[in-house]
Amino acid sequence: MTAPSSTLTTAEIREKFLSFFESKGHLRLPSASTISPDPTTLFTVAGMQPFKAQFMGAPARFEQGANKRVTTAQKCLRVGDIENVGRTLRHCSLLEMLGNFSFGDYFKRESLTWAWEFLTDPEWMGLDGSKLYATIYEDDEEAYDIWTKEIGLPADHVLRFGADENFWPADAPKEGPNGPCGPCSEIFYDRGPKYGDDTWAEYADTRESARFLEIWNNVFPQYDRQEPGPDGTPTLIDLPFKNIDTGMGLERIATVVQDVYDFYSNDVFGPIVARVAELSGHAYEGPQNVSHRVVAEHVRSVSMVIADGSTPGNTGSGYVIRKILRRASRHAYLLGLREPTLYKLVPLVVESMGDAYPELRTEQARVEATIKSEEERFLKTLEGGIQRLGGLLEGMEKGAVLGGNEAFILYDTYGFPVDLTKEIAEEYGVSVDEAGYAESLENAQNIARAGSKYGKSELFGAQEALEDLPQTQFVGYNDLEADGEVLALMVGGERIEHLSAGDEATVVLSRSPFYAEGGGEVGDTGRLEWDSVNGERGAGVVRDTRKTPGGVFLHDVAIESGELKPGQSVRGVVSGERHATQRHHTATHLLHAALRAVLGSGVRQAGSLVAPDRLRFDFSHGAAMTVDELADVERLVSRWVSANFPVTWQEMPIAEARASGATALFGEKYGDTVRVVRVGGDVSYEGQAVASMELCGGAHVSRTGDIGAFVLLSDENVAAGVRRIEALAGETATEWLRERLQQMARVSAMLNTNPDGLEGRVAGLQVQVKAAEKEMVAVRRQLAEAQMGGGSGAASPVREMGGFKVASLKLSGIEGNELRGAADKLLEQSGADIVVLAGDKGLVVKATKDAVARGAHAGQLVGKLAAAGGGKGGGRPDMAQAGITDAGAALLALDTAF
Repeated sequence: MTAPSSTLTTAEIREKFLSFFESKGHLRLPSASTISPDPTTLFTVAGMQPFKAQFMGAPARFEQGANKRVTTAQKCLRVGDIENVGRTLRHCSLLEMLGNFSFGDYFKRESLTWAWEFLTDPEWMGLDGSKLYATIYEDDEEAYDIWTKEIGLPADHVLRFGADENFWPADAPKEGPNGPCGPCSEIFYDRGPKYGDDTWAEYADTRESARFLEIWNNVFPQYDRQEPGPDGTPTLIDLPFKNIDTGMGLERIATVVQDVYDFYSNDVFGPIVARVAELSGHAYEGPQNVSHRVVAEHVRSVSMVIADGSTPGNTGSGYVIRKILRRASRHAYLLGLREPTLYKLVPLVVESMGDAYPELRTEQARVEATIKSEEERFLKTLEGGIQRLGGLLEGMEKGAVLGGNEAFILYDTYGFPVDLTKEIAEEYGVSVDEAGYAESLENAQNIARAGSKYGKSELFGAQEALEDLPQTQFVGYNDLEADGEVLALMVGGERIEHLSAGDEATVVLSRSPFYAEGGGEVGDTGRLEWDSVNGERGAGVVRDTRKTPGGVFLHDVAIESGELKPGQSVRGVVSGERHATQRHHTATHLLHAALRAVLGSGVRQAGSLVAPDRLRFDFSHGAAMTVDELADVERLVSRWVSANFPVTWQEMPIAEARASGATALFGEKYGDTVRVVRVGGDVSYEGQAVASMELCGGAHVSRTGDIGAFVLLSDENVAAGVRRIEALAGETATEWLRERLQQMARVSAMLNTNPDGLEGRVAGLQVQVKAAEKEMVAVRRQLAEAQMGGGSGAASPVREMGGFKVASLKLSGIEGNELRGAADKLLEQSGADIVVLAGDKGLVVKATKDAVARGAHAGQLVGKLAAAGGGKGGGRPDMAQAGITDAGAALLALDTAF
């Protein structure tokens, strides 16, 4: 399934693309993380997304240098149509987008002629130019002339489409949004009649083709779309400088160059698909090949995202990763794989992509461990789904229909594929309402799509209202009070001109002492004060401070008194909570350094929260910390605090910072100039000097002694291979320690001992409790035997019911394990085929192997009895149990249950 040796590999295509545009004066930049730093999306979804600031006018300066021409191979994750992945041959959740970008430098002519050169020149792709086609915006004569007159593309190879197809954003002239927009030109390749007998002219009507494959899109953002005129005519004004934004899907161009039928036959996916077939014993053929594709594609996606530092979880990006992994696990299950398997495919992903994305190699062990852990967890969840489905089916008659919404709940909650639901239901003679399932699934997908748009228009969002504002001058490292001019007032993303008492709005200042949320540190709170226009003193409460990617600070303010308008001068005063936040932030740096010293250099920060009342630090580590390790870490931080070293910071070039040994956060993007925070002294651990020096833009104390008390509260697992520590510093740590001492004193008094004797006193009580529990178990067993006729079973006469000998009995004061044990004993002593025991709140049904062989089913029987007794339950053919509220009614239902 790999590409023939005579064709280019995917890796070679990627390298040729980047080298080609380097030869055209472009700066090659590494791929940004798949985890988006942009708050408008969870993931990086387009090649241009990391350059939003440059497209909005920011200087084109990067860690690798300054250049208005940039080229990248960007890894992107798109999950809006995740259900199509594997079911079609072209959908992928992980895309490699090859792009070349111009920030006010070259424009259409260079973009299109270079695209043609790269695709047709034998030195590069060497494609047959007669098989290339293009689409353009219907009014874009400039692009048409470039294609036909300069490049020489035949006129019948060019199709014109409206703004719905060949404009970005789609339909922007009429529908908006306001802001940068422009036409685009897409390039297609004719793969020949073996992929379809349709023609290029027919594509104008169908807009769908397996033969004509779109491989490249050239976007020309040249207009500023503004509010339409009074008559509704769109207003498009030329931008002061024009940009180029292109994207070519690497998977698509590899399919063309390697002349394979689909993505899953290329040299990246082919070996993974083949390995899935080998592990499962199911060849890649027939309807089940959907599962091969899902497993192969999703393993590639989650490997990349986990390597970028994310982990499966219950919220945000972690939730999406978990959903992708579980979809892959479901399809592995459909292929008969009942043990963790996906993690075994990771080396194939690393082998094919690790050179281009070295984080895959460095993080391979963590990726494998994370995926394996999630697989183990999911397989247990899948077992829960099987039990729930069994409970639903056991109470249904043959020929009944399981509701579509029930099937969807099994899918959504337990990850239970509808195909598996249908397979199990057939064993009970029950069918599934597939139309109802499809409707529930579609409703859920519509809700998900509505909440997770990723069109390019959403990437710019509310920045349109702020694009004319300069970066805020932040002075809060040294000054906690500062004067600034009000540059803008905003409510609901719209600029307004006036605020008065009782109003809440976002205030933009020219100069601010308030730290804006970032790097794990919460945004500052405080007050704004000013002389109001009518002579009244004005004041407002700053509830939070955030900032845009362009560096404009957004202060969330509630006006208490006076009026506020743009142009006024205000004084910002940061609240005293900042001092507590600074203590926790510097303590976080010391904690990070201490963890690396104690646990090893493999520790990587995976997230943090720095607040006035606590700090939280997530880090990569495969095992729970021992008591001694926790003590060592706490001791190292306390040594730094006791030494009262100075804490300094300075800005320097990124290369100099790295050379000096400063710790950079994994997956974080830095500019060419960074701020380095250094603790001016080392502490010793096992004979080695331990230093703290990190790239950080946060606020810190001036000396380590300012941190005060430091205490670790907890170490817990938050995801596979990721631990979380919570800690306190300063007065909050002192208060916590005082509360725990007082609590210990109160508990000691309750147990008639002192704190020193507390541990021994509790140990003694535990021995007494265990002895009492053991005695109670014996008493309940005796009680059960007494109610069953002294262990002979005489209290439960055996009846003939439905061809089975059935014994039933109500036991008072017996539940749980004792009820199940009594059922075992009654089944043994009574000679019955089936026994039914009811407690005050529980019901147990057991059947012999012979009875099961003759058609008895404890799970189905307990379902009927529990329903009569006001409860529900289920289980296996030989044993089942249920919760009930009316034992008498449940036992009475035996008369009609057979």
